[in-house]
Amino acid sequence: MKTAFFIRNAFLDTPSFRQIQQDMQDAANALGFQFQPRTNADFVSPIQTKDLPPAALFWDKDIRLAKLLEHQGMRLVNPAQAIEVCDDKTLTYLALQNQLPMPQTLLCPMTFGTLGYGEMAFLEEAAQALGWPFIIKEGYGSYGNQVYLVHDMPEAKGLLARLGAVPILFQQFIKESTGRDIRAYVVGGRVVAAMERRNLTGDFRANIAEGGIGKPYTMSSEEERITLDAAQALSLDFAGVDLLFSKDGPLLCEVNSNAHFQALKEVTGISPAMEIAALVRELL
Repeated sequence: MKTAFFIRNAFLDTPSFRQIQQDMQDAANALGFQFQPRTNADFVSPIQTKDLPPAALFWDKDIRLAKLLEHQGMRLVNPAQAIEVCDDKTLTYLALQNQLPMPQTLLCPMTFGTLGYGEMAFLEEAAQALGWPFIIKEGYGSYGNQVYLVHDMPEAKGLLARLGAVPILFQQFIKESTGRDIRAYVVGGRVVAAMERRNLTGDFRANIAEGGIGKPYTMSSEEERITLDAAQALSLDFAGVDLLFSKDGPLLCEVNSNAHFQALKEVTGISPAMEIAALVRELL
């Protein structure tokens, strides 16, 4: 039986990750091949090219390992470069700016861990451009945990002082999309499922992890175009793409290269696992 690697992080052994691995293994078996489970900790010893399958489903963000495996000739789903750009929201913005409609976005100046930020006069310029309140996002983050809504200068300065030397961007707050967004799942250049997420707890974030609930959603042609263009522009084999509702039409919020799909499966009855596994099978 043909095989591919399923690679996940050795230190994120959560029920969600285990369920994804099982869903992908079941899909592979149904398609006549097998995923061999591996973690990023399994590749500390020198890699022997003869021991590698031609492809791997890389469900991790260990970019250095991903690039190392690609140097050994493996085809990763998703590719290392695509994962790297999606993992840092500042890089995602730079890759897609002027290509797709997004909330107005500004990059926060970089600082160093031993210095922090001084009086932060640049926040006055950000507030003047974006208005109050506005969004502050850490470049690296998941489940909405590193996304903040700041309402005034003391709050913004206090947050930046706490965050320190990490990639950060400032973004316009889209009031009409408060606690509401679209999560679409793209595989192989098509949207396989989508849901609308709503947060009924008063949180401005719609993420399921932050108390949001989902319902099946039928995308408009414009929403689907933005979703597919984002995935294509970032060279993603599969992705979770988040859109915001605005008075001027849909806006791209985020693109996730390793998006979990358990909530989407429960809400829509559709699992992307079979489509993702089919992509890997074609590479074998």
